[in-house]
Amino acid sequence: MIEELIANLGFGMSVAVSPTNVFFLFVGAFVGMIVGLFPGFGPAAGIAVLVPMTFGLDPTTAIIMLAGIYYGSMYGGTITSILINTPGESATVASTLDGYPLAQKGRAGPALVMQTFASFIGGTIGVILICALAPTLAEFASSFGPSEYFLIILFGLLLLTTMMGENKFNGIVSALLGFVISMVGVDVISGVQRFTFGSPELIGGIYFVPIAIGLFGIGELLHCIYIGQHKKMIERAKVAFRSKDFWPTRKDYSESKFTVFRGSFIGFIAGVLPGSGATIGSILGYSIEKKIAKDPETFGKGEMRGLVAPEAANNAASSGAMVPLLSLGIPGSGATAVLLGAFMMWGLQPGPMLIVNDPGFVWGLIASMYLGNMVLIILSIAAIPLFIKFLDIPYVYVIPVVVLLCVIGTYTLHFSMVETWMLLVAGLLGFCMKLYGYSPAATVLALVLGSMAEENLLQSLIISDGSFAIFVDRPISFILSMIIVAVIAAPFAYRAFKKLSYSNGVT
Repeated sequence: MIEELIANLGFGMSVAVSPTNVFFLFVGAFVGMIVGLFPGFGPAAGIAVLVPMTFGLDPTTAIIMLAGIYYGSMYGGTITSILINTPGESATVASTLDGYPLAQKGRAGPALVMQTFASFIGGTIGVILICALAPTLAEFASSFGPSEYFLIILFGLLLLTTMMGENKFNGIVSALLGFVISMVGVDVISGVQRFTFGSPELIGGIYFVPIAIGLFGIGELLHCIYIGQHKKMIERAKVAFRSKDFWPTRKDYSESKFTVFRGSFIGFIAGVLPGSGATIGSILGYSIEKKIAKDPETFGKGEMRGLVAPEAANNAASSGAMVPLLSLGIPGSGATAVLLGAFMMWGLQPGPMLIVNDPGFVWGLIASMYLGNMVLIILSIAAIPLFIKFLDIPYVYVIPVVVLLCVIGTYTLHFSMVETWMLLVAGLLGFCMKLYGYSPAATVLALVLGSMAEENLLQSLIISDGSFAIFVDRPISFILSMIIVAVIAAPFAYRAFKKLSYSNGVT
């Protein structure tokens, strides 16, 4: 087992350490940190905006760069959490609870270094666990056919509810919108055009890139302007950064040595569960650490363990999220949904056979995540003063640059003005969705998975001459079908049980 893990990681290193891959890994990690610095922007927006910039690159190089943006943003988002009490994205919300109080105590420097240390350990443990799990998943997945693929995709679509927040109706509407968009184009079996309105530009369907860039990129920027986030950043950043001593003490390290490992394993498990991800992982890491602490009253007042736990968890979760994405083709968040779309754009089919058909890509990507964590720990410590300066850049300068990148990147996809207009419409739609509680992540995920589900469903029915028995005939299909039925039935069973318990209590 250990020998196989080392051999696979060594093979991945041979792919990842090429000068081109290392260069674009560095670029992705650096850009990811900057993306994390700007509150509200987030990794999904960063990846979506830069997907068009990867055209012309080797697929492995392109995905290594985009993945670097994904986990690099976890590092960058914590800088604003600590310095200005403003998380760069939802996965770093828990880091504000003790990170900002540490900065107020004059310990911003030690807090930034410790979050870097925790992030590195969490990300590294995540990569090791991916290496251990990947061969087993590949062996198990070798027996998958179209019916199993469809059931896996259906399971992923059911998990959309975890992205929908408290308002399930709005989430379902968001997902249905994604399904409708995915149906535009030519039917894969009959060849009939659907919802093209006679436009030749729409015969090939609606590309996910303009929609993702619009919903996440432009939509998020417009929302930041609307809530006035751009006005708060500069004055608060100057007040919060008051570090007396840059390096953590020996006590900081000794008190956090077990915390970082607990947070890493909790985060990885949360990341592996589709629909859970880094946000839930970081909150769980913080909550569990506070519960088992002998002095829970110190948490929330500048406790280093309260910063280390969520930081280790969210970075391990970003690694763990790659497990369902690579092995099952199920993204668990908006960022991994955009990554899934990028995989498909490059002709890579995430799912059970990916590691069998393209082991160089999979192991190269996994090894690059380990290298990326090494790059990020150097960048995080050496470039902290530089990143703090980015907080002084007013949004009035940032927004036009980002919008210009979005428009240029979208137009150069296919040199299509129709797709450029789609980008702008999607941007306004993304802003409205954010404003009224709808889920852009659910829309993008449904858009990406919708066409895949339709194709595998039709292939399964063709193989079985139209019989739905194909979804329960084989052992794996039967097990997956039962899991899906259980997931659908669980909320109704819970309500019935709760109602019965209440009735018995009353009578």
